[in-house]
Amino acid sequence: MTRIAILLLSLLSASHGLHAQVNIDSILITGPRPKVLLVGAFHFPYYDLDAHVTAKDKRVNVLEPKRQKELEELVDHIARFKPTAIAVESGSNTGYLLRRYERYLRTDSIPRPDEIDQIAFRLMKRFGIDTLYGVDAPALVNDLWNHPDSMVLHPILDSIYADWDFTSDDAISQRYKAYYHASDAYRFDHTLLEAFQALNSDQAIDRDFGAYLAGDFNLGKHRGADGLAMHWYSRNLRIFRNIQELNLKPTDRLMVLYGAGHMGVLKHLFECSIEFELVKFGEL
Repeated sequence: MTRIAILLLSLLSASHGLHAQVNIDSILITGPRPKVLLVGAFHFPYYDLDAHVTAKDKRVNVLEPKRQKELEELVDHIARFKPTAIAVESGSNTGYLLRRYERYLRTDSIPRPDEIDQIAFRLMKRFGIDTLYGVDAPALVNDLWNHPDSMVLHPILDSIYADWDFTSDDAISQRYKAYYHASDAYRFDHTLLEAFQALNSDQAIDRDFGAYLAGDFNLGKHRGADGLAMHWYSRNLRIFRNIQELNLKPTDRLMVLYGAGHMGVLKHLFECSIEFELVKFGEL
């Protein structure tokens, strides 16, 4: 066989190998998995605990009759998922939430402008769900700060978080501030369903997480990265771990209702995990 023939055979063999890749999921996914719907929300009561604070004249009052009708439309949309379980941004002790839910069942009234009450309670009633799972968690930095050896750890943490104030003024952060103001205006001028569709689009979720990779993230060489890992990424990894511990059945359908800022990390975790099947808000 000539050298040219050998070379051609080698090229054909390499080309065949490129197209004969392993079917990864046929090996890793062996049966039905719990389905998970992530619903990122803005906090209806406007707690003003985040770096961006919505101007008072752009705040949505979900208790207005018009917004209450819009809530029914939003809940109808989420109801297409047919949840069997609901996880919310709360600690594991959800007794206080369930007492509010029982009051709602007795009075058919939801007086609190809270997304858990306004969305989760309506879905619980519709689908006969009798409990809520609180899956929130403190970040690693909180545990380290309150550790018995905190006197040793405080100087280390102080050195990492020095100058970290969540009010960065760099060029990228300025663009994000403009984006947040535009988002507030869009939310105010559109229905709640439209607002949630925009908030839960892949692009919005990914770009929202991008804000964490600017500003304070640039402190020092690795200080910003270490700080982000210990407070924001750590918290969301722990939230995911709490959901793992719910021991859902393969037939379960879990809705996770959380502040939209969490979605960037949570979406990536659920997309990568073979334990769950992620259902996206825009695919309902």
